[in-house]
Amino acid sequence: MDNSLTLRAGTFGGFALSVIPNLTSADVVKTIVLAFIGAVVSFGVTLLLKQLTSKKK
Repeated sequence: MDNSLTLRAGTFGGFALSVIPNLTSADVVKTIVLAFIGAVVSFGVTLLLKQLTSKKK
């Protein structure tokens, strides 16, 4: 089991060290903006569907 943990840690470390230098601040900002837009759209669609499917009293 220790071998598996060491393998996972080494794999993650290698992945992180190869990805992190290639990230730019523009990529991070773009990701944050797109995540925010996605969350707002998802929330809006949820409210719209809830309103459309609710029974009127």
